[in-house]
Amino acid sequence: MNARPRKRSLTLRGHRTSVSLEDAFWQEFQRIATERDMSVNELAAEVDEARGMESGLASAIRVYVLHQVIGR
Repeated sequence: MNARPRKRSLTLRGHRTSVSLEDAFWQEFQRIATERDMSVNELAAEVDEARGMESGLASAIRVYVLHQVIGR
């Protein structure tokens, strides 16, 4: 597993974007999306909408994954 962030492509509400995430966060994000019966793009759009403007999308995804893993 690579500890360095890698660019991941997403489509949010019809617009292409990318985030740089470590493999561990990306794999867990994919698992959560599957568990919720959503695509990664749908889950990313949900996180994007909830994040506000004080953080970037990659950071918001990391925090979201962390909260899901520790059960908050």
